Amino acid sequence: MKPSRTPLFAGLAAVGLAAAVLPLSGCEADSASPPAPVTTQRLPSVTMTTARAVRATPREEVTGTLFPSQGLQLGFEVGGRLEKLRVKKGDQVRAGQVLARLNVEISDAQVTQALATVAAAEVAASMAIDVAGRNMKLQEAGSVSDLENRTASTQARQADAQLLAARAQLSQARSGRRRHDLEAPFAGTVIDAPEQVGAIVGPGVPLFSVENLDNLLLKTTVAEPALAWLKPGTRVRVEAVGGGARTDEAVIRTILPSADPVTRRIPVDILVPNKDGRFVAHSLARAVLPQSGPQEAQAVPSTALSASGGEHVWVVDASSQVRRVAVQVVERRAREVVVMAATPLDKVIEYTTPALIEGTRVSVK
Repeated sequence: MKPSRTPLFAGLAAVGLAAAVLPLSGCEADSASPPAPVTTQRLPSVTMTTARAVRATPREEVTGTLFPSQGLQLGFEVGGRLEKLRVKKGDQVRAGQVLARLNVEISDAQVTQALATVAAAEVAASMAIDVAGRNMKLQEAGSVSDLENRTASTQARQADAQLLAARAQLSQARSGRRRHDLEAPFAGTVIDAPEQVGAIVGPGVPLFSVENLDNLLLKTTVAEPALAWLKPGTRVRVEAVGGGARTDEAVIRTILPSADPVTRRIPVDILVPNKDGRFVAHSLARAVLPQSGPQEAQAVPSTALSASGGEHVWVVDASSQVRRVAVQVVERRAREVVVMAATPLDKVIEYTTPALIEGTRVSVK
């Protein structure tokens, strides 16, 4: 009897059916996979703060250098050997006080010689005048000729002129002697002085520097429109740059009606009282100059003010884009600044960063 082929055929049929089903299952799996997620860009977030309405006086801040109201470098008018020093650096001196002295040995000898010359000239003049007087009487009596009388009178006048010259020489010698003492022309502080004696100094060589620091002079410049409100005698606030010194008693002393040829700004001198020594001469200071009466302004946190490219703040418009608004700083306080803008400010970005660019879209916290 022949063996049956039914089981083998059934197995092959099952394998073929499985092979036909697998590709179809793969296609269905691909078509059923979920779609890729859509990536969205996050907008930078900013924090807003409300601008507070205040009244303030518009001011302009200018910077300049504090100079002594009086300052001078001093030297002897005559030459000689430096013999005595009466002051040192940092000493306070009064007007007329002797600072130093040159050796006076030669000068004293010149004065003594001039005195002797004057004494001799006085004797000669006295004798000549006496001879001229006697000759005049003798001429009246007919004992002396007119020529002899005129000769005696001429000799008397010549002797008198020699006496005047001797007295002038004595005055010059005494003046030179006085100039061996160097005196302070005004009260002040000795800023520079020689450290030792013995040096030979020439006429006019600076040895001492004296400055009057009771009042300082702030030299600065302002824009030309400031002339409309600034007047001599106006009180202003002056603050030391980098220090804590300040005063509200400074006064505008001089406004020069001639602009600086380089900056085209108007030079202004401000007198700063400094009897207590709070300010340091030759340092930088800032003056706050009033521009007009009180006006409406707004106060914002100091962190909202940016100074890159001019002082300004940032606001967010209705389309969530940042916009730059230029402001004028009226007053700087501890944690806020008072500003004035062309348009009223409602809310401003509290913390500014260099990443803020005009037109950037942001999200508000």
